[in-house]
Amino acid sequence: MKQFLKTLKGAVILTVLMAVLSSVVYPAVTTILAQTFFKEKANGSLIYADGTAIGSELVGQKWEDPRFFKGRPSSVNYNVYTDEEKENGSYTGVASGTYNYGPTNEKLTDRVEEAVAAFKEEYKKATGKELTEEIPADLFTASGSGLDPHISPAAARIQVPIVAAASGLDEGEVNKLVEAHTEHKLLGIFGEERVNVLELNLDLAKKLGITA
Repeated sequence: MKQFLKTLKGAVILTVLMAVLSSVVYPAVTTILAQTFFKEKANGSLIYADGTAIGSELVGQKWEDPRFFKGRPSSVNYNVYTDEEKENGSYTGVASGTYNYGPTNEKLTDRVEEAVAAFKEEYKKATGKELTEEIPADLFTASGSGLDPHISPAAARIQVPIVAAASGLDEGEVNKLVEAHTEHKLLGIFGEERVNVLELNLDLAKKLGITA
């Protein structure tokens, strides 16, 4: 009996000790280290404008104002929802994922064709010319997560005439913004060149005097 109680006592002490270490000490230490050395990343890589968080450099957003660049379509609508959708249950919480349509799926074909036609119409309205060059596929296809904040430099450049016409800025000036926000391959070989749409649009907003 004494041996049993001794063993039980040791087990209880070890359980309490491990619970304190794993649920109090470890989270406290990692939080302190993260907030000390990686505060920006630990807090979600948030982007601020006029002192207000307007998004994260890691998550895309939907842009409808023609004065700004558009990102990739999102199968989860970048997790944007209304209070009504939250109350009636149509928004089920944070999610990620793609449409998961195969290349022969008619829904994918119809959605892309509709988006391409709308883009060409918008381009013609802005420039008075027919769009003859190939449109980058990432403007009409969702990423695997549905949350990708980046587009290719080509997808940004093809929008320049539309953005310039809608914003009243010179195309050359808008092109310079795209170039300034083009992130190049790591060490020149790893990954792909990309443009963060939110950061690009934030600088565009500053040019337009919308934000300081």
